[in-house]
Amino acid sequence: MSILLKDARILSMVPGEEIYRADVYIEDGEIKQIGKDLRFSPSETYDCEGNLLLPGFKNAHTHSPMTFARSFSDDLPLQEWLFQRIFPLEDLIEPGDQYRLCKLAILEYLTSGITACFDMYYSPLEMARASEELGFKTVLLGTVTDERESVGEMVDYYKSINGKSKLVSYQLGFHAEYTCSEEVLRELSKASHELKCPVYSHTSETKKEYEECRARHNGMNPVEYAEHLGLLDYGGGGFHGVAFSPSDIEIYKKHNCSLVSCPGSNSKLASGIAPLLEMERAGLNLALGTDGPGSNNGLDFFYEMRLACVLQKLRNGDPSAFKGTSALRAACVGGAIAMGLANAKYVKVGQRADLVLIDLNRPNMRPFNDLANNLVYSGAKDDVKFTMVEGKILYADHKFCLSQTDASIIEEAERTTQNLKKRFQKA
Repeated sequence: MSILLKDARILSMVPGEEIYRADVYIEDGEIKQIGKDLRFSPSETYDCEGNLLLPGFKNAHTHSPMTFARSFSDDLPLQEWLFQRIFPLEDLIEPGDQYRLCKLAILEYLTSGITACFDMYYSPLEMARASEELGFKTVLLGTVTDERESVGEMVDYYKSINGKSKLVSYQLGFHAEYTCSEEVLRELSKASHELKCPVYSHTSETKKEYEECRARHNGMNPVEYAEHLGLLDYGGGGFHGVAFSPSDIEIYKKHNCSLVSCPGSNSKLASGIAPLLEMERAGLNLALGTDGPGSNNGLDFFYEMRLACVLQKLRNGDPSAFKGTSALRAACVGGAIAMGLANAKYVKVGQRADLVLIDLNRPNMRPFNDLANNLVYSGAKDDVKFTMVEGKILYADHKFCLSQTDASIIEEAERTTQNLKKRFQKA
């Protein structure tokens, strides 16, 4: 399959490269050529009409099946939200539920220009099935705790899933320090060393988590404890990083780890504001995530980019702190690096065609003073003209181009959620 994108304004995200106007030829999901007036006979031609083409946004931390929890447990602190509402509901999930719930999340990702997600949840084969059927790209993440999943299961998933699909891959992870015994984490560290692969987890999401970890582990905070156990030896990274110290930043830098910030969720749960400006100055790879729809509650990347910027300005008392281009890089490039999708971080020959086209004829995108800043400070989901994954347009002009209708996906997710809530009420 091939497609020729005609007359696009290209924001390639390649460092130092200015926006330029050109055609893009894509074949079998790969960008094969970029230039003026390209002459090909593709399967499909799409006239971009001078609209803005850039790498798709990478949602580098989410829990896709948790669409069931949207607005189910709002206005609660993290620990109460998690242990009294979310965990008890999750215990009642039945086979097939996650598959249907994930499809609803994928619809929402596509409307926001998100071409891939880093999905942290149990029963990963259900999200894998949903992703393959809808043509969406997902990096699945293991989520071991003392109660759910095991290191052995994760290793089996790692070996059986990776290398089989252009859309689905798998990484090792643990939920958090406070849900895993040292025995489990040492076993995970051993697996990471044997496979020579990174490990990811929630880390330092709140000050409470940070201080309780120090009390449990002889003064070591979550990042220091992870390093002590060898969990960072092959890179990887953490989600949230609100309670991050200068020494934590240095540890992450030393191990080439990524930090995925979730400003929407962290704000809604009053967890705090991650020190992204300090992390950026230290040279950390920064990415953005929505977190799950149970804590955010939306899966809107324009919202996340804007919040990432304005919260840093507020935190530092400096309107120049963490510029719009910093948030855009985190959304497009940093997320790709954090997720192991470095082949989809630029609009460049040889890269995968995971792209988003932005409608520049929307009132909020004019005038053309600074298009990159327009995206972050005035952009919105309604500006998404199309979302493309592996060279296939999955969402265009506010309509889905999928193997299943959006109406049926929404209906199935609603029915699944209502059945889950009935089981919760009876429990």
